Amino acid sequence: MYTGTVKVSGPADVRELPMLVISKLAVGPYDNNAYLLRCRQTGASVLIDAAAEPERLLVLCGEQATALVVTTHAHADHWQALAEIVEATAARTAAGVHDAPEIPIPTDVAVADGDIIRFGRIELTAIELVGHTPGSIALLYEDPEGPPHLFTGDCLFPGGLGNTKGDADRFTSLLADVTAKLFDRLPDETWVYPGHGNDTTLGAERPHLGDWRERGW
Repeated sequence: MYTGTVKVSGPADVRELPMLVISKLAVGPYDNNAYLLRCRQTGASVLIDAAAEPERLLVLCGEQATALVVTTHAHADHWQALAEIVEATAARTAAGVHDAPEIPIPTDVAVADGDIIRFGRIELTAIELVGHTPGSIALLYEDPEGPPHLFTGDCLFPGGLGNTKGDADRFTSLLADVTAKLFDRLPDETWVYPGHGNDTTLGAERPHLGDWRERGW
């Protein structure tokens, strides 16, 4: 049974949905999460955050072609293996339109808020969340047979938002986007897959929005 609990050097945790298989792998040295999403009907796949340890990520990707590598934001710990993965797989690259210029590996697809990323029979909706970086994106999979699945990069974690370096304007922006675009839009059952650490749900985090606003981080 999928738990979302993984550790560096450990195996991937695999979640099998009716149309999509999600594999979560932790890579070092910063305990980043990388996610491989594979369409069950066609075998097409997308990798979210080629963070580090390219050899392990290539094993995760397997022999079937990886169509696209999406980088959730421009911080270096989320793209350290990107060049190696692209060279080995010939995958295209995607990132948020405002963060893409800060990623040294060229971005093939600059993603704006609301854009749809398609692979096989699967669609992911990009959601721009401004504050952790100028152009972070979350990716939403709306499962036709169950609750939504949301890949949040470093914008939302169990217990709070991503780091905004004590900048009040950045924090206010990120909280506003997360509130309006995630909590106000999606149900409590929405499963959240963050860029580091364990998973959570919107329902588990929703009661704490006021606490986050009051503490300012």
